[in-house]
Amino acid sequence: MKLTRRTLLASALAFFATPVLAQKKFYRFKRLKYIAALGLDNATSGTGAETWGLWREDPGPIGVWLKFYQLLAKAGNIAPSGWRFDINDWWLDENGLIMKAPEFPLPAGQYYVTNGEEHISLLTVEAPDENGAQAWSLSDDKRLKDVTHGPCRSARYTPEFSEASCTPANADISKFPLGPGDQLPPVADCNKKDYAVLIVFGVPVA
Repeated sequence: MKLTRRTLLASALAFFATPVLAQKKFYRFKRLKYIAALGLDNATSGTGAETWGLWREDPGPIGVWLKFYQLLAKAGNIAPSGWRFDINDWWLDENGLIMKAPEFPLPAGQYYVTNGEEHISLLTVEAPDENGAQAWSLSDDKRLKDVTHGPCRSARYTPEFSEASCTPANADISKFPLGPGDQLPPVADCNKKDYAVLIVFGVPVA
């Protein structure tokens, strides 16, 4: 049977997370979730979590290949799986898939996050303060880069000038799939913001 990367991730987590968390009570999600995060690689805590988002399901399998963008546009910007594409705020992954946007903001709470390999940490996202800012912190001295899943890369594209001037039709398909360590390429007339991707596999329970 051919295993997908997501299947391998789930299998790996089941193998190494269980002994690490053996003394802790937590609920393991049946399906992995993903956080889109912004922050300094070496930070163990910070502010700005109000700018983070949550994918409640893997956006890859429900994404649309760049080469099919014109078909997506002709379909009224509705992807085959039902999510709506926003020409003024869209996302790409490392394979050249147009992704469903994550939900913003990331709800306050605690999340067990991992890079999918050796690093696990409890991410705490505080409730918004009077200015709407949300603080975050990682347990066990883990840094944001420790719990970032390197193979997954994501970037958010918004218009640099007028509305609808930033379009996936201007993306260079030849840049995909990205090589190890490569960042998402710029797209003409777009502002680009790169997000780290954290795998979320569970939450603590009392």
